[in-house]
Amino acid sequence: MRFLRQVLAIVQKDLAAELRTKENLSAMVVFSLIVLVIFNFAFELQGVDITVVGAGVLWVAFTFSGILGLGRSFAAEKDKGSLEGVLLSPVDRGAIFLGKAISNFIFISAMQAVTLPLFAILNNVALPWFPLVLYIVLGTIGFAAMGTLLSAIAASTKMREVMLPILLFPVSIPLLMAAVKLTVGALQARAFSEVALWFNILILYDVLFVVVAFWVFEYVVEE
Repeated sequence: MRFLRQVLAIVQKDLAAELRTKENLSAMVVFSLIVLVIFNFAFELQGVDITVVGAGVLWVAFTFSGILGLGRSFAAEKDKGSLEGVLLSPVDRGAIFLGKAISNFIFISAMQAVTLPLFAILNNVALPWFPLVLYIVLGTIGFAAMGTLLSAIAASTKMREVMLPILLFPVSIPLLMAAVKLTVGALQARAFSEVALWFNILILYDVLFVVVAFWVFEYVVEE
């Protein structure tokens, strides 16, 4: 119970800080909408079937917008000097990681909640909310977990805005590939048996990313 209270305290702190300024979330949403509008104009001129390329458009918007939020996860606190205070407090390092990861997951999910309806409106397509939302949530879990860990690493570098995507994208390629394949299957109403392999890969990488990031985080912040 003490561990859970610590996790919730970190989440509440991050949510309260974001609600005061709304800087990260608004930037993520605006960037995501810009990506959708640009792709919409490009594909409208070409007459592309959105069920074929729509998954790529969505995950480009999700990942690049998510990078904006993940990049500020630790950078803002490090700039203000409050990160050292959090690390010196009697809080388990694992609780700090889980709290940060949950906060990042919430911010990315909020951006996705705005992006998905706009995607459906711009492309005049009826989205299969289930299992599409399930696949997006599972993809976001692994992305947020590994992004939180690598954000802590990048925050200690001088070029952290550039370093985070350089570190995160190569590691996340298998997870993003699985998420895109599953999203394509959902948009094209394919049977689950056709995408079951990608579903298993996505679950595997979710578990792997969360466990590895949880174990390694303590050593990352100590460095």
